[in-house]
Amino acid sequence: MKEKRKVPVTILTGYLGAGKTTLLNKILREEHGKKIAVIENEYGEVGIDQGLVINADEEVFEMSNGCICCTVRGDLIRVLGNLMKRRDKFDYVLVETTGLADPGPVAQTFFMDDEVRDEFTLDGIVTLVDSAHINQQLEHSTESAEQVAFADVLILNKTDLVSKNEVNVLESRLRDMNKMARILRSKEAGVDVEDVLNLGAFDLQQTLDRRPTFLEPEYPFEWTGVYELKKGNYRLYFDDGPDPTMLITAIEFNSSNGKDLDGYAEDCVRIFSKEPKQLMPGEAISFNEVIELQLQDAGQKAFELYIDNKSTIGLFTQHTAEEFNIRLDDNKDDQTRDKKFSNITKGIDTKTERIWVAEHEHDDEVGSIALESLGNINPDKLNDWISKLLREKGVDIFRTKGFISYAEESRKIVFQGVHMLFTAEPGSEWGNEPRKNQLVFIGRNLDEDALRTEFEKCLA
Repeated sequence: MKEKRKVPVTILTGYLGAGKTTLLNKILREEHGKKIAVIENEYGEVGIDQGLVINADEEVFEMSNGCICCTVRGDLIRVLGNLMKRRDKFDYVLVETTGLADPGPVAQTFFMDDEVRDEFTLDGIVTLVDSAHINQQLEHSTESAEQVAFADVLILNKTDLVSKNEVNVLESRLRDMNKMARILRSKEAGVDVEDVLNLGAFDLQQTLDRRPTFLEPEYPFEWTGVYELKKGNYRLYFDDGPDPTMLITAIEFNSSNGKDLDGYAEDCVRIFSKEPKQLMPGEAISFNEVIELQLQDAGQKAFELYIDNKSTIGLFTQHTAEEFNIRLDDNKDDQTRDKKFSNITKGIDTKTERIWVAEHEHDDEVGSIALESLGNINPDKLNDWISKLLREKGVDIFRTKGFISYAEESRKIVFQGVHMLFTAEPGSEWGNEPRKNQLVFIGRNLDEDALRTEFEKCLA
């Protein structure tokens, strides 16, 4: 039976004003013989780039969310699911991220979700850079640094706005940050389509017989509170917080299915990808739905929660409990929704709770480290080291790439990594080439001496 061809996907990223839409239009206009589905991921209520792509022949999918870091993964799964239903109409997918997005969670989607991974393959990440403003952006924006770090292709755009010497200095700086990326220069995003499509940068082979896992994947929610509740009526209270709305999902934990909190979190990713139902204060939160709580009114707000039987429930919220002083309490006074709610200051204790988001330090430095050595690597030692390294430092390691030599293997072992996901696959034959090893790590606050020392311990 002929193996089903997966649809290749390019992630197009870059900071605000770098020229993503200009390049997108160029790709859509060129006669390259590909039917392309475009997925936009815009910041704010209106897709500001829509008017610029209106002349494209291909169908454009647009997502519109206010909190990108929390919701981009769920929305992408939903839109890719729609594409699966009409796959015969597309042979390529281009995902244009917002200028404010870290491309990491988008890239992880193509390895983490089973259904997405069966239909699509990540071909590469292309990052556009505004040559006139990138230096200032790197000083003040974590996102711009991460976009550079994740790139397989870096396009230095708008080179006509700066001197040749300034471009040379900039290219040197970006090369220090990402030694793996191919760097191109352009004016008005004038690069060939072949430079950004069919990169093969994420050629993770289907011989992988296990599901790639992330120890700390990105989720569309930041906090979970687990409660053991008796039958009865409860209220969930919120104080004023940073946003006028908040997404929430309530689910009941079933002890018979063997799931842990991480398993229920994966279920909630699917729920969060659906269209939310709006809820006003005083109304009841339903289970197994994504709810958008309306929190615009000043002061304390409360929502009803009805429990039919003694059970363990999990509340998965878009923001942390601390940001809105979230607390759950018995509805002892049985007030109607039209009456003023009691001033609840503490509430019922959680059985357990978890914050899913990692802290981001905006003054951290991004860089790349290349490790090289002659000879062969001991597979067991390497596996132990890499597993420990990614378990402890995977959040700060954006990309890993390279090849190594095993004494009993005639082919090069090719490595690919995105955060905690790490795979090793046989590549081309060594032939008469001298055996050597090379690994490149790109990330934040990397300890080169420690990495080099541990890498050398893996030599056979």
